[in-house]
Amino acid sequence: MTIEGRINHILRSESGRSNRPAAIRMMRDGMTVNSHWVAFFPLALVFAAPLTAFGEPSPSDSAKLEFFEKRIRPLLVTNCYNCHSANTNSKGGLRVDDRNGLLNGGSEGPAIVPGEPEKSRLIRAVRQTDLDLKMPPDKQLSAEEIADLAKWIADGAVWPEARLPFDLDQPNPQYEALRKEHWAWQPLKLVEAPQIADAVWGRTEIDRFLRARLDERGLAPVADADKRTLIRRVTFDLMGLPPTPAEISAFIADESTDAFEKVVDRLLASKAFGERWGRHWLDVARYAESTGSARNLPYPHAWRYRDYVIDAFNSDKPYDQFLREQIAGDLLPASSAREKVEQLVATGFLALGVKDVNQRFKVRYVMDNVDEQIDTVTRSVLALTASCARCHDHKFDPIPTTDYYALAGIFRSSDLCAGLRNKMGGGGLDYYDTEMLLPIGVEQKLDPETSAKREQLKKDLAVARAEFQALRNNPEGDVKAPDGRPKRAVARQKMTAVQAQLVALNDPAVNGEVALGVRDSKAVADTEIRIRGEAEKLGPLVARGFLGVLQWPDQPKVNPKQSGRLELAEWLTSDRNPLSSRVFVNRVWQHLFGTGLVSTVDNFGVNGDVPSNPELLDYLAARFVQGGWSVKKLVRQIVLTKAYRLSADSAPANVAIDPANRLVWRHTPRRLAAEEIRDAMLAASGRLDLVPPAASPAKDLKVIELRNNGPDAKRLADGVRTDRHRSVYLPLPRGLTPIALEVFDFAEQGMVTGSRDATTVAP
Repeated sequence: MTIEGRINHILRSESGRSNRPAAIRMMRDGMTVNSHWVAFFPLALVFAAPLTAFGEPSPSDSAKLEFFEKRIRPLLVTNCYNCHSANTNSKGGLRVDDRNGLLNGGSEGPAIVPGEPEKSRLIRAVRQTDLDLKMPPDKQLSAEEIADLAKWIADGAVWPEARLPFDLDQPNPQYEALRKEHWAWQPLKLVEAPQIADAVWGRTEIDRFLRARLDERGLAPVADADKRTLIRRVTFDLMGLPPTPAEISAFIADESTDAFEKVVDRLLASKAFGERWGRHWLDVARYAESTGSARNLPYPHAWRYRDYVIDAFNSDKPYDQFLREQIAGDLLPASSAREKVEQLVATGFLALGVKDVNQRFKVRYVMDNVDEQIDTVTRSVLALTASCARCHDHKFDPIPTTDYYALAGIFRSSDLCAGLRNKMGGGGLDYYDTEMLLPIGVEQKLDPETSAKREQLKKDLAVARAEFQALRNNPEGDVKAPDGRPKRAVARQKMTAVQAQLVALNDPAVNGEVALGVRDSKAVADTEIRIRGEAEKLGPLVARGFLGVLQWPDQPKVNPKQSGRLELAEWLTSDRNPLSSRVFVNRVWQHLFGTGLVSTVDNFGVNGDVPSNPELLDYLAARFVQGGWSVKKLVRQIVLTKAYRLSADSAPANVAIDPANRLVWRHTPRRLAAEEIRDAMLAASGRLDLVPPAASPAKDLKVIELRNNGPDAKRLADGVRTDRHRSVYLPLPRGLTPIALEVFDFAEQGMVTGSRDATTVAP
């Protein structure tokens, strides 16, 4: 079978896609920027389109490649790399050290059109026939060099690429063994609670699982907690607030057998439950109200996702539906306009991550965001580190690079609607893109006068941008204007002013309500392996699909006309997917007992922990699914156990055998979270405002760089000092966490945080 045939065979095979060999190891390119030239190694390279990818070159192709290496690459290295390569500023976002960089072009469009030199912007630039397009800027290439470039483009712009240095036909035997042996990826076991001698502990099945393990180790559980301790514990756990004196007195006075059940049901029905347990999910969803990274830009509409999460927990939205809406809400059917808005807002889960808007290359910006989405989805729902397979096969878990790019194709086929664009060295509102937001309200129609003004501003902006670009790389730009400033600065100010006027007319405040989220792209397609994870280095195409670590018959098939997010959501929430339910019930157990049955709540892979009670974990996961994925039922079931009601007393004999209390012979005390400390202080002083605020203080921020010491940051900080709402509603731009939360180990807002850090030093 030919190499091409083997590739096609593997990519068509469902099992083949999950049996990729370990560790993609890529050969280096034939040159580096610093050395300018390194010998070309033909055995390590194959040819980019229009040559046959991953095939043997014909004699004519070899001649074209030789021409490129002898005549074109040295020319580009000498004259272009200082300004237009990966390791430099890459002015205008253009790279000439990569074929795809030339094809994609920079801010002004493609630099070359293979086969058509007369239509190639690169040829126009080196001929220097346009006043505003002269490259190199300080000299002109010789006629022979220009002719060489034109010939190279006319012949198809041949370029060598790194070859995948492994045989796609060879499965990794370790992967297959791990799929069969590692506990996390096995189907849920339908287990029954063991029989125990203690009738009091045998009242609930959960307690029987726990007591059986204690008996095996010869451990005796401690006594029950007193009622005052118990109501304080459960009120903080379920509401994040302290019980009132009246609630404490009522519970102590109630001697009925169901007194604690009544307390639990009251707490579950309180809207404070959603505020406390919604915050747990916001930790996992890396919720924040700005991009973070090099240029910190606000997300003025992120609060809608926050409120969606809180409402979902309060209404006890089934967890499987909760996940489907966040992954593919825009693709789900809706019974009403209100439900459709909820579903669109839910997709904010995929849009709220850290973004480097200062990334000068669009393709890198896109693929970095795709990687962030893959990491978030796989860690939060599956507790797997699939993002490790971006550059090479996963070193520990059976996740080959092809599986990573099967997921990447799904997210690559989805528009990331965060209201932003990437732009190297932008300023003001350069990064704000109102087209990349999801409309969720009734769009207001602009009057004819405003519409005409908007069209005129578009024309004015095009003229202003052209004037600025003409001066940007031109010595003329440094010449002083009549007001004493450089002409370039004047042109930029003019462009920025016109842009601000246009953005104001396009702003959601004028055009109706919007949300952050995702939608299917106009062009959906599979994507290529990116060699060594480099966005521009394209390998073979990979069909969109899911992680092969979990397989069962009749898995959903990606609709070729859609992104695949709908099928991904179905795959994640299938009752045959053992990870989604295991991971979530483990998160719930952690919040109620301090440590999960699996202590590494965000990593169920080979490097993660093993369950302290695997039978109990599967019992809880199976019951969770059978119970309609109800979070409130799950929480109620756990807090009504005898194990939850144990005291926090210690027992030296037990400590010697189980010092970490993994077998639950007592209730492990925990420190209050940052929000609980602040909210409790406000509640104790009678100043806590329990009415949820409208929106967020961050909603009024302009989408311009948010500086830590700037006026907007100061305004937010001043507002926090006087804010009396619950802490879940405080503004949370990245890098500007309220001090009252930051000093008490608040969640890391840049990544999935199923377990917050716990520091033990004063700072």
